[in-house]
Amino acid sequence: MEPLISFKDVHKTYDMGQAQVRALDGISLEIEKGAYLAIMGPSGSGKSTLMNVIGCLDSPTSGSYKLKGQEIGTLVDDELARIRNREIGFIFQTFNLLPRTDALQNVELPLIYSGISRKERHERAKRALEAVGLGDRMHHRPNEMSGGQRQRVAIARALVNDPSILLADEPTGNLDSRTGEEIMALIDRLHAEGNTLILVTHEDELARRAERVIRLRDGQIVSDTLNRQEGAPDRTGA
Repeated sequence: MEPLISFKDVHKTYDMGQAQVRALDGISLEIEKGAYLAIMGPSGSGKSTLMNVIGCLDSPTSGSYKLKGQEIGTLVDDELARIRNREIGFIFQTFNLLPRTDALQNVELPLIYSGISRKERHERAKRALEAVGLGDRMHHRPNEMSGGQRQRVAIARALVNDPSILLADEPTGNLDSRTGEEIMALIDRLHAEGNTLILVTHEDELARRAERVIRLRDGQIVSDTLNRQEGAPDRTGA
């Protein structure tokens, strides 16, 4: 079967005045449907750029990025936006909720751009909130919720379009340790239910929950290993 995600010699460079910064420097990797992958690396390693390219927020400078067999790197902005809305669910450290709208309206937002009827939007948003344990908080605004509840709303919003990939960027970064553990347990459950999860983190403890860990440095993959398997092979350069 064709992998869900395929990178072949992907480069991403940025012009910084007279200099060029190589944020990604020849990345090649494959990610299968249903995977649970953690991306790690120090500041400036390229992990945020890699997440942005996977999430169709940015395009490679060169190389091939295919999502479900479709070449992504050559798409224009409108096409990328449609792919993002249909295929990617984002979970951000800062929640990125609209403060003046309630949980139900926040979760409905991706569906508005999909041309779905108002009635169906309501039903799907309700189901997503119930799935993350917030069936009784649908009409509360973000400032009426705890940090953990706000992140659950963000996860429901990421799920509501039934995306191919859930991208979680430091999802517990603004939470205390107990609430963070609850959110990670929810993320683990979502993977167990068949969702493809890509977790960007700097915490080894969180990365150990994933099945596979990719470590970046200077825009390159320096290790690609499997978790929970003694003697798992290193797949650097996959």
